[in-house]
Amino acid sequence: MTYKYDYLVIGSGIAGMSFALKVADSSKVAIVCKSTLDEANTALAQGGIASVTNLEVDDFTKHIEDTMIAGDWLSNPEAVEKVVMNAPSQIQELLRWGVDFDRQEDGTFDLHREGGHSEFRILHHADNTGYEIQQRLIEQIRKHPNIDIFENHFAIEIITQHHLGKIVTRRTPEITCYGAYVLNPANDRVDKFLSKVTLMATGGVGAVYQTTTNPLVATGDGIAMVYRAKGTVKDMEFIQFHPTALYNPGDRPNFLITEAMRGYGAVLRNLKGEEFMHKYDPRLSLAPRDIVARAIDSEMKLNGDDHVYLDVTHKDPEETKKHFPNIYRHCLDLGIDITKDYIPVAPAAHYLCGGIQVDGNGESSIRRLYAVGECSCTGLHGGNRLASNSLIEAVVYADAAARHAMEQLPHIPLRDDVPDWNDDGTQHPEEMVLITQSIKEVNQIMATYVGIVRSNLRLDRAWNRLDILYEETEKLFKSSRASRAICELRNIINVGYLIMRQAKERKESRGLHYTIDYPPKKK
Repeated sequence: MTYKYDYLVIGSGIAGMSFALKVADSSKVAIVCKSTLDEANTALAQGGIASVTNLEVDDFTKHIEDTMIAGDWLSNPEAVEKVVMNAPSQIQELLRWGVDFDRQEDGTFDLHREGGHSEFRILHHADNTGYEIQQRLIEQIRKHPNIDIFENHFAIEIITQHHLGKIVTRRTPEITCYGAYVLNPANDRVDKFLSKVTLMATGGVGAVYQTTTNPLVATGDGIAMVYRAKGTVKDMEFIQFHPTALYNPGDRPNFLITEAMRGYGAVLRNLKGEEFMHKYDPRLSLAPRDIVARAIDSEMKLNGDDHVYLDVTHKDPEETKKHFPNIYRHCLDLGIDITKDYIPVAPAAHYLCGGIQVDGNGESSIRRLYAVGECSCTGLHGGNRLASNSLIEAVVYADAAARHAMEQLPHIPLRDDVPDWNDDGTQHPEEMVLITQSIKEVNQIMATYVGIVRSNLRLDRAWNRLDILYEETEKLFKSSRASRAICELRNIINVGYLIMRQAKERKESRGLHYTIDYPPKKK
């Protein structure tokens, strides 16, 4: 079946939905998401969204400097300034869409402070800000007459000249996107979604790793699709491991203990009950995430432990319950009363700072293809993301992409001579265990060799092992009917390769990329 739209949005987080709402008033929009609208990284973001709002103590210069410092001065200054300066207007847009940020009795925002921020500038809704934003956007999306929603649909490939019989390489000028081939698992049919403009908003890559805070749909699909289409992908070595995921063996994904809890005053301790952050950074538990994650990793290895503790027992119990109601309830269900007990925590793959390289308009190296949110690399984060900068980046760049795309749309024809998906001679794989076992192998390889601390030897081992899985999987893909399982395996192998290759290419320890072969320089 063939669908035709002005805009095709692949993904349903804050980036994809805010873009759709901005362009839909005068155009037809399709949103394709591989599960349901509410299953996205956005919904799991606990801490909040960063924006300068209290001008009595805060200003744009401080937010810009905090971002540059956290990014180890690898951030693109233009991208940083763009996000910081446009943040307040996009907060107003979220408010107009019904998002309810917590306020103090005088009506001003109840601002939190998180690691790496010099001021209190984190707007939040209790400790489930992302969920609040996601629900309000879903409400707006579902009632918009020009937006069609395709839940439980899986984008397999973006359509380019390659599918029209032309040879496309990374040197081919003006590679152009005409839409995507999309699998409907309900009937095993691959449909054509033709569009004038396509937006990739597929989120992160956490499910490439064994331990992650991301929903398990975060298999890097958009990045893998763009890479296979010969688009530019950048900074994949910068994987942020959240320092404090709840340690509960068997959980996948891992429940996040927000950084805002450390901003609130929680203290990290080893299993002996001793504080340890003073050994690693003068900012203690409020150091940037890469430093805290490596410190925890070091303590665990030194002591042979599987986790450390986060201690908030010295704070007022009622205040703790008020600020972190969801964390309190979740831990209590596991027999942990955070007002009395230490919380067992360990680092987990959390956020990708790199991705599909885009310009200031959110446009990728492939014409008519935009990328926004965690799957994109705007240059904002550099070597490490500053806490709560991701949600605001998503809405600022969604706005920029929407403005640019709406200007271009009248001049873009719909390409309708695209052939149907060809699966002649394929069949359903007889043994699903081949796919599920390969996924476990990728997760194990990435966790063991391409984690918080790396080395040339570990990366070489990952390269060799992934190469075998790649050859096996491509052979299986070519002989099999398209399925979500085989496509996700293919994507996590592509993404794992990109992380590993770009880590090998960076001959220094910088930001989130830490290698024992290139120790960080003394500052």
